[in-house]
Amino acid sequence: MRVSRTELWTGRTFLLALMVITILPFISIFITALHPSGTVPRGLEWPTNPQWGNFVEAFNVAKMPKLLMSSTFIVIAVVPISLVISTMAGFAIGLLKIPGSRVLLALFVFGLTLPFSGIIIPIYFLERAMGIYNTRLAIVLPLIALYMPFAVFWMRAHFVNMPAEISEAARVDGATTWDLFWSIHVPLARAPIASLGILMSIWTWNQFLLALVLVEDPTQRTMAGALGAYQGHYATDIPLLCAGTILILIPTLVVFILFQRQIITALLQGSVKG
Repeated sequence: MRVSRTELWTGRTFLLALMVITILPFISIFITALHPSGTVPRGLEWPTNPQWGNFVEAFNVAKMPKLLMSSTFIVIAVVPISLVISTMAGFAIGLLKIPGSRVLLALFVFGLTLPFSGIIIPIYFLERAMGIYNTRLAIVLPLIALYMPFAVFWMRAHFVNMPAEISEAARVDGATTWDLFWSIHVPLARAPIASLGILMSIWTWNQFLLALVLVEDPTQRTMAGALGAYQGHYATDIPLLCAGTILILIPTLVVFILFQRQIITALLQGSVKG
């Protein structure tokens, strides 16, 4: 099917406008971060004397090294456990089609509709009763549970589209259910597992609401929790806040650039297989 020049240029214009709309906020944050500390910049106005030292000050004020270690610990605790549970659940629901799999799938889909901010208050009181409030565990356990609806749905979409002949051939050769899962289907699911792990790592690293509500100690929070360090009793230091935002975004941006091929491959596989 041949595309006309009008359609081609319309598509390019739309993509260019979308790119500008996406990049403009980041440019605004970067320019604001270069203004003198304590000032309030007006629009996209390049400062006469860029304050590159704001990034160093933001790094020190928020105690970034401690937050870096805390975020790394939380990511390492959340992502592997979430991947194991969601992969096994997706395999059971999508490929084995265990009894009640449709009901379980409906429950997970229902979990996707729950508003994140609407359940944080019950989580807060539950964790205070359990005695894990103001610990990293207060972030880790809710994140694992909150990731499950999307993660299970993601992995189920892969397993449900695997050819039945693969499992039948393995059964003929005497493979058990565990052999079928671990030795055959997990290696075939490396792309969706890797892309899901990358997405959950980015989401966990940038988690702000849970870290702010469930943890009072700033050094026990995620990197995004550092944003509260630039807010005083009466005002917020806007340039330092923007400098800290950029420092927090850099690791996730690097991860996405390095692994964008895996993410795009998994998304394309899902769109082709339906």
